[in-house]
Amino acid sequence: MPETTDIHPLRLLITGGAGFIGSAVIRHLINHTDCTVLNVDCLTYAGNPDNLRPVAASPRYHFARQDICDATGMTRLFSEFRPDSVLHLAAESHVDRSIDTPLEFIRTNVQGTANLLQCVLHYWHHLPENQRRLFRFQHISTDEVYGSLGPSGQFTEETPYAPRSPYSASKAASDHLVRAWASTYGLPVLVSNCSNNYGPYHFPEKLIPLMILNALEGKPLPVYGQGANIRDWLYVEDHARALWLINRRGIPGETYNIGGSSERTNLEIVQEICRILDELRPDTQGSYSRLIAFVPDRPGHDLRYAVDTRKIRRELGWRPEETLETGLRKTVAWYLDNDWWWRPLREKIYSGERLGTGETL
Repeated sequence: MPETTDIHPLRLLITGGAGFIGSAVIRHLINHTDCTVLNVDCLTYAGNPDNLRPVAASPRYHFARQDICDATGMTRLFSEFRPDSVLHLAAESHVDRSIDTPLEFIRTNVQGTANLLQCVLHYWHHLPENQRRLFRFQHISTDEVYGSLGPSGQFTEETPYAPRSPYSASKAASDHLVRAWASTYGLPVLVSNCSNNYGPYHFPEKLIPLMILNALEGKPLPVYGQGANIRDWLYVEDHARALWLINRRGIPGETYNIGGSSERTNLEIVQEICRILDELRPDTQGSYSRLIAFVPDRPGHDLRYAVDTRKIRRELGWRPEETLETGLRKTVAWYLDNDWWWRPLREKIYSGERLGTGETL
């Protein structure tokens, strides 16, 4: 049964909804709520309408190809769609690409967010009082804004910001802008910072899909340095559920950290992918682990991220449904069953070449 809201069926404007996390949020909303969704996406290389194929036929799903940096276009969409909430997921998100093309990240993540905030503020000011009171601007960010951890400890919502890559710096700037618009203008905002996501429909530049697809094609599995960098992994559908909970139950002005409580080294992740593939798609030449190749590390590679999720668990009752073991197995199986989705991307957009060396600057 669809989840109903405490007022009329909500109208949600979601930026970046053709991306990995945004599309998971939209699929969740269409399948499990009575919300109407407008997906606003300019369809850069990682924005893929096929990510929405399971829900595209729904009369509650709408799409607008629009750049969030275009104030005129965004103002028109607000006027026409009249959303009750905005979920802001549009962002350039790959650290390696940010090393090679940092100004693209500044444009989308900083300038785009500032432009969107101004459009939202104007729209919100002109809402009737009852709608203005219920409106939310929800900003989705990353744990990378907190910097790098040592061998112990976790990021909390009070951890000072210490971004170390152009990507994380641009997201930190966008977080600060959102909170500034809340403090200065009273805009009701919700902020969340998540750990590394993984799951179906993940663009193949990221670690997990890159390793799966390289392995299937018999290519080397490049592991940066010695593979000792540690990340906390969050299944994307668990993240989508958390974001909807925050939208409905979160307190404006608050920040919520979202993580999977699944810390692993990069090498452990690659080895586990190899083990799953050895079982589900055996290779006659032997274990896929033979393809693991250690390569020069990424510049400024953060050692460890780990997220303290006690606040969202305690206050909103959220917890991940997938363990890393169950989620990773589902993810590998999805890529094995859906080459219609990833094969055109590998052939036409990104075939697995090394990014983030800084040599293109």
